[in-house]
Amino acid sequence: MERVGPPLVAGERETLRAFLDFHRATLAMKCAGLSDEDLRRRSMPPSTLTLLGLVRHMAEVERTWFRRVIDGEDVPLVWSADGDYQVAYDAAGSDRAEAFAAWEAEVEHSRRIERNAESLDVTGHNARWGEDVSLRLVMLHLIHEYARHNGHADLLREGIDGEVGA
Repeated sequence: MERVGPPLVAGERETLRAFLDFHRATLAMKCAGLSDEDLRRRSMPPSTLTLLGLVRHMAEVERTWFRRVIDGEDVPLVWSADGDYQVAYDAAGSDRAEAFAAWEAEVEHSRRIERNAESLDVTGHNARWGEDVSLRLVMLHLIHEYARHNGHADLLREGIDGEVGA
C-alpha cells in the first residue's frame, strides 16, 4: 500500500476515505521489511501483542464493521468461529502471507462497500450494540482504531529493530 497524506482541502467523504487509507498504509509500513519471526515478536511480558497480531486484528475489524455491520453479510470472523475477537491477536501459528492476505482482502471488501454506499448516512446494524450506525461512524471508528493500534505498532517496531517514526 502506498502511503499518501490526506488532502488539506476536500469534502467529508474524500477526507474520511483518505485518512482511513493513510492509517491502513501506516500499519503496512510498520511491518515492512520484517521477517515472520520479527512480526510475531511480543512487545513485553506479559503482553502477547505483536505486529502480526495487529494485522490480524485489523482484518477482523474491517470485516466486522464493513461487511457484517454496513453490508449486513452473515460471515464469521476470520480466525474465530465463536466470535471471539481476541483470537486474532494470537499470531503464534501465523505468518506474513496468511495475515496480510486476509487483511488486504478485507480492506478491498471495505473499500468496495464504502464506494458503493449512496452516502455516509447509509446505516447498518451493530448486533453487539443493538443499535444502527452510519457509514460515517464506521469510517471514523476505523480511523480511531487504526490510529490507536498504529501507536502500538510504533512501539513494537522500535523494540524489534530501533526503527522510529511514521
